[in-house]
Amino acid sequence: MANLRCHISISLDGYVAGPLQSVENPLGEGGEALHDWVVPLAGWREMHGSEGGEVNASSQVFAETVENIGAAVMGRGMFGPVGGGPWAEDEQWNGWWGDEPPYHYPVFVVTHHPRPAVEMTGGTTFHFVTDGIESALARAKEAAGGKDVMLYGGGGIAGQYLAAGLLDVLELHVVPVLLGGGSRLLDGVDGSRVRLEQVRAVEGEGVTHLKYLVHPVRSGR
Repeated sequence: MANLRCHISISLDGYVAGPLQSVENPLGEGGEALHDWVVPLAGWREMHGSEGGEVNASSQVFAETVENIGAAVMGRGMFGPVGGGPWAEDEQWNGWWGDEPPYHYPVFVVTHHPRPAVEMTGGTTFHFVTDGIESALARAKEAAGGKDVMLYGGGGIAGQYLAAGLLDVLELHVVPVLLGGGSRLLDGVDGSRVRLEQVRAVEGEGVTHLKYLVHPVRSGR
């Protein structure tokens, strides 16, 4: 059965992006430090069309994050600038990743405002879903054809899927920085309704990888 998986870098104080996010600074103040562990990796560089890079304790963890993925879900805040609102009639914003995003499969963007699908070079098509997280997941699972679905974030939508009991695997890449504000991952999640089973911990260079299976706690149990 296809799983919904979320792999996300997080600061020691619980933020997945820093304060004052903007078009010029999409990860907020200090937020880029959350990804210092992954950008030098050979696997990450290859995925983004570059050569070279490092191989270390994080390499296998990263390799697993991109295996067996057939579709993805993300929030509008990850796809585009913070702020939302209706798409402009002459909307040209097609994500942060240029003409050829690194996904190469369908990506379903949860938003309040409709927009026609955007087909990009390399096999990525962005679909805009306005009828909720359950609908986005159902469409992504259908498109994935039996493979897993990746939940890319940001923090708000990842928390929504976790709170709704729809997330199957959560892997946190914990970076020893303190951002002091920004986008938090677990705000609004009722801890009494979720049980996390730790199945792996890997110490990397400047990061600790913690992998959990997510078990929703049903009422009365």
